Parts: sequence; C-alpha cells; structure tokens
Amino acid sequence: MTTTLLFSAGETSGEQHAANVFLELKKQQPALRGIGMGSTKMRAAGIEIAYDSCTIGVIGVVEVLKHYAEIRSALKIMQQLILNERPALVICVDYKEFNFKLAKFAKQHGCRVLFYVSPQVWAWRPNRVEKYGKVIDKMAVIFPFETAYYEAKNVPVRYVGHPSVDKVQPLRSKEQDLALFGLNPQQPIVGILPGSRLNEIKRLLPVMLAAAEKIALQQPHTQFLLPQADSIADEVLQFYLQQSAVQVQVIKQQPYDLMQCCDAIMTTSGTATLEIALLAVPLVIAYKLSPLTYLLGRWLVKIPFIGLPNIMAGKKIVTELIQQHASSENLATEVLRLLHDKQAAQTMRAALQQVKIALGQGGGSINMANLVLEMLEIPE
Repeated sequence: MTTTLLFSAGETSGEQHAANVFLELKKQQPALRGIGMGSTKMRAAGIEIAYDSCTIGVIGVVEVLKHYAEIRSALKIMQQLILNERPALVICVDYKEFNFKLAKFAKQHGCRVLFYVSPQVWAWRPNRVEKYGKVIDKMAVIFPFETAYYEAKNVPVRYVGHPSVDKVQPLRSKEQDLALFGLNPQQPIVGILPGSRLNEIKRLLPVMLAAAEKIALQQPHTQFLLPQADSIADEVLQFYLQQSAVQVQVIKQQPYDLMQCCDAIMTTSGTATLEIALLAVPLVIAYKLSPLTYLLGRWLVKIPFIGLPNIMAGKKIVTELIQQHASSENLATEVLRLLHDKQAAQTMRAALQQVKIALGQGGGSINMANLVLEMLEIPE
C-alpha cells in the first residue's frame, strides 16, 4: 500500500523547502507519494499539485485581502484533498496563517501534522506557540534558538537546521561565473534582488532601478545583475527594465552564482538576505509594505530588525531601509559606501561569516526527511 504525504506550501521559499525534503524522502523510500499545494519546484520534485500556489504567495494585510477569494478557495481545495486522500502525514511548510487553518482541519479529521518553519514567535505574538501546539504533532524549526519557545510550553519541537545552509551552493567558481556572465572584475558589480512576489516587484524594483541610475552616474562602468525568480514572468520584469536608463543583465536559475559575483547587493527582506549572508557579500536591505500593514507590523513586532542577518547577529550589521526610507537616494548612497569604503565592506563580510557559523552545519532537508520517516514509523 502506497504511503501518501500531503504538502502545503504557499510561497516560493516554502515550495523549494518542500521539494527538497520530498527529493530526500524519495531517495530513502521511493514508493512514497506526495500530493498538495505548491508550484513548479514541487511539481518537478514529483509531488502531485492539486492547487498551484503561484498567485497566492502574498504578505501583508492589504495584499491578503486582495487575494482573499483565491486563498479561501485554495484552503477549501486542500481541506477536501485531506478528506479524499486521508494522507499518512500532513506537512505544512511556512505560509503561517493558511497552514494553521489547514493543520487545525487536518487534526480535527484524524491526520498527523508536521509543521516546518516556525512562525516568528520570537518577533511577535509569542502566544501562538500554544495555539500551534494544539493543532500540530511536531514543529520543525530552522533556527537553533527557536526550540526554547516551544519547549517552554511543552510543544514537541525539533531543530532540523536551516535549509539555506545546504542550498546556497554556487554551481561554479567565481572566476568561471565572471567569464560566463561576461563581467569585468575590474569594474563594480551590483546585484538587484527585488523579491519573488509580484507585489514586491511592483513596490521595490522601480526604486532599485532608480538607485542603479544614481549609482551609474557616480560609477559609470558599474555592472548590474538581477536574478529572475521562477515565480516572476518575463513580461513583468521587462515592463520595468525597459523604462530604466541602465542596462541590467537578467540571469535565471543561477541565483548563487550571480550573488557571489557581486561587490554589493540591494535586496528585499526575507530568505534572500540570509542567502547573501551565507556567501558573505555586502548588502543593503530595502522593504516597503502597504501603509496599513506597516502600521500593524510596527505595533505588533517586538524586535528592532527585519533583516535575518541582523536578527541572527542580535545587532545591526546590515543597513535596513524601510518604507519611506527605502528611497533610491538612500539605496544608492549605501551601495556606493560599500563599493568605496573597503574597510566597511570587509567588516560586514566578517560579521556575515559569523552569521553563517551561527546557523550550523546544515543538513536541513535530510534531517527533515528523517523526521518525516520517524513520524511515519518507517526506518531511515
């Protein structure tokens, strides 16, 4: 009899985590079947996609309200899938509010639930620990300091390692990439990472491109690179790039090779900041939300930083430009500082190396796969 696992991922990063875990599982148990919600990466890993999540990977109160009908429809489809398939284990990956509701439904209907990637209870709403504890069988966390929050409330938890530690591996050497991408190492190379969500692209890419124009005025031979996320269509990017006065080289499916070539990167907040940190490339973080979402966030969030490198370090090592401060002038000024002030750039690289050390040895996907097999009571 085939053992069926149901995966639920609503965003690009979570979908990649789910795909990696399933690929590791198939190495050990080829007969396992995966079904659920995700998109291209999960489909490529062999998971049967019942709902394509490419249009519902949004954050923020206003953004969620705009997509509420789609998100509600997705939840109903996933709930019905649980009733129809009766999976041996439901694996909820990130996408917190949606997956909380799905986990609650799954538990009510007799399914075991493993939640992968904890909500940021250390940043806001720590009371969620107990709420999640009631709807899951185990929480798999990706930061070592997170286990204490769950252990304090007697919620089963395991630290499995951060998946980015293993994932952030360039395909080639930096020298090979410079040659392949046609880059001149004697001239500045700046990365533009506007995010993997459509609303991030709309809010941040025009600002980053305007910053690139200002940088180019000061450093005329600067080379600009942009890694295109799988979730962003060509025409969306080209709409903005065609309006820019600077030439930007778009590179697909090689984000870490692109990152390692850069002297400095301007990026949106999120997992990308940690990936850049793991490669020890100097960066500046920019983020914009709708005014309502931002005001709610300021009220709820209890930590001083949004960037994961700063959160991990417990201090400011990377400049964060939020809301009105995320201007093209401020972005250009910080990037030019990192390009011109070699000591500042080296100090940041050293601090980012410490963040990498704090994240541990990796093995996140393998550890997760072993945890899944343990919960299924299948020998590794």
